[in-house]
Parts: sequence; structure tokens; C-alpha cells
Amino acid sequence: MTTNRVTFIDTMRGFSLFGILMANLLIFQFGMYGKDELKNLSTLDNGALYFVKIVIEGSFMPIFTLLFGFSLIKLIESIRRKKNKSRWSILRRASGLIALGLLHSIFLWEGDILFSYGCMTLFLIPFINRKPKTLFIWAGILFVLTTALTYDSMEATKKEQKELATYIEQANDVYANGSYLEIFDFRANAEVPGMEDPSFIFIVLIFAPMFYAPLFLFGMALAKKQAFTKMDEEVKWYKLGALLVPIGLACKSVSFIESDFSSILLMGGSQLLALGYVSLAALIYKTRPVQLLAPAFESVGKLSLTNYLLQTIICTTVFYGYGLGLYGKLGVFGGILFGIVVYSLQCVLSLAFLKKFKRGPFETVLRVWTNWSWTGQVK
Repeated sequence: MTTNRVTFIDTMRGFSLFGILMANLLIFQFGMYGKDELKNLSTLDNGALYFVKIVIEGSFMPIFTLLFGFSLIKLIESIRRKKNKSRWSILRRASGLIALGLLHSIFLWEGDILFSYGCMTLFLIPFINRKPKTLFIWAGILFVLTTALTYDSMEATKKEQKELATYIEQANDVYANGSYLEIFDFRANAEVPGMEDPSFIFIVLIFAPMFYAPLFLFGMALAKKQAFTKMDEEVKWYKLGALLVPIGLACKSVSFIESDFSSILLMGGSQLLALGYVSLAALIYKTRPVQLLAPAFESVGKLSLTNYLLQTIICTTVFYGYGLGLYGKLGVFGGILFGIVVYSLQCVLSLAFLKKFKRGPFETVLRVWTNWSWTGQVK
């Protein structure tokens, strides 16, 4: 049983955090709903917006999802190597992610993903001992089902459009000018159009990750197949998977043409593009230019939890009213440049940090809780 850390996975995890930051900067700058209602943009910002939406948004989170499933199996293999059962460790890890996610979303930012990942871990438990072939089959079935469920021919009424516009206007004002307590209160009490029922919001938070369940399962299957450990022998699969890049980009591009199938093309194209990116990255991973950058991405990936939360702290401080108040002022293209600077700093700091410490502060807390040990080691 191979339990050694797969460096390519750490590298891809770090790379996915770069894309996640690029996509999240639209939310940090313009709000969860305002980012989809941007108007009167300059030619440069309009081009940057379409670039982010087609090339990045919705396709880097699925990469992180696939890697989460992969790492879950590797974690279980590691635990079972030292003791017979792993169920309590997995349940504690899930509850730890749920707790961190709740704290993150309540006190810092509503765009949290940790809570959903914790809930998703509970869903994945019945699949942990399944064979790779079974996981691949279920991943395919769920991909077809969840993509089909996004079919939508309903248009928003004028009343709904007006309510959404009012909400976005209120959100823009409070995030740009409000104090921490004012933003906290708005996040906790403002009624989002279409999501007034608290129970409905809770259901959405739990079941939204189901749409990415195929990639969780696909990642688990790849881990069981010991993928990416002998990369020279898997080149033919990488070449085949890389063909999904143009297919995914085409689907996402066509999804901007309004039709009943726009959502299907967007959801399906986003996940296919994610698989294509992983395959393409694996194909060029051993090339010299990539190997020069790989250690930086790998270091960010090893500290992924800490870096993810740090991105929230930095961006909310820079854009929200209680910080520098740059909400909506940098523009889409300016936001991309800002994101590159932030991520570059994370690369430098992560490389320096790992020279002195084995893991990050939040990784340590989660590990201690998962293994129920002050040292973080499996008992």
C-alpha cells in the first residue's frame, strides 16, 4: 500500500488555490450576486471578466474537489496503516471542517467552502471501501444526473429582478462603507431574494456540493488506482484527458448564449474543463519550466487550508469598509493583478515557512482534532 505523499497532488492543490483566488476576487470586489450583474465596464475590464468566467470561474473549485477526494483516500490509507479502523478519524475531520467553515462564513466571508466539504465527507463515507471501477461508474452516473438537473427554462420576473437589484445596491453600500459589525449584521440578517427561508438556505449549503460529487468520487478512484505515482506510464491518459480543455472551454463559451441549455453547458463544461486542466498539468509536469515553478505551487498546496483562509483575511481587509475600502474600485483587470501579487506573496511565504515548520497552523489544528492527539500523530 503506497502512502507516500504525491508531490503532483500538492502542486495541483496549490495551483487550484490560485484559480480559486482569481474567481473569488469577483465576489470580494462586487459581491456574491453583484458579480453577475456588472454593467458599463471598460473594454479591458469586460475582456478580463469574460476571461475569468470562461477560463477560471467554476473550473478550479472542481480541481480542488477532485484533489480533496484523492487526499481523503490517502489519509485513510495512512491511518489504516497505523491502526485498524479509520471511521472516527474521518468523522472528526468532517466535523472539524464543518466547524471551521461555520466560523469562517459567520465571522469573515459568506463564500466559504469548508462547511460544504465537511458535509460532503459524510456523504463519501459509504464509498470509501468501494473498488475504483465502482467509483468511476458512480462518478459518471452522478455527473449526468447533476448536470441534467441544471436545466432551466425559467426567467426571473420583473419583481424578482427588482428585488435582486435592491439587494445588490444594499450589499454594495454596506461592504464598501460599513464597519465590521455593520457587515456582520448584514450578512446575518439581510434577506437574499429567493432564499428568505432559513431551512432552504441550510438545505442548499448541504446539497450544493452534490453537484461536484462526481469529482469527489473521481478523485477517490484515482487515489485507489495509485494515479500520478508513475507519471511516465500514464502519458497516454494525460493526452486523452487534455482534449477536454478545448471541449470544456467551448461549452462554457456557448453557455453565454441564452438558451434552455445554458446552465447545462456551463455546469458540464466547467467540470470537463477541470479534468482537462488536471490532465494537461500532468502532461507538462516534468518539463523544465514547470519544474522551476512547481516547488512554489507545492508549498502553497501543502498549506492549502491556511492559505485559503489567509486569502479571505487579506481580501476582506483590502476591499471591505472596515479595511482599505477598495470594494469595487480596482475593477476586474485590476483585481487580477492584485490576485497575482497576493498569490506570489503566498508562494514566497509558504516556501519560507516550510523550511522551519512541517505544517501550517490551521493544518495542525485540524490534524490534532482528526487524530485526537496533541502531537497530531495517529495513536
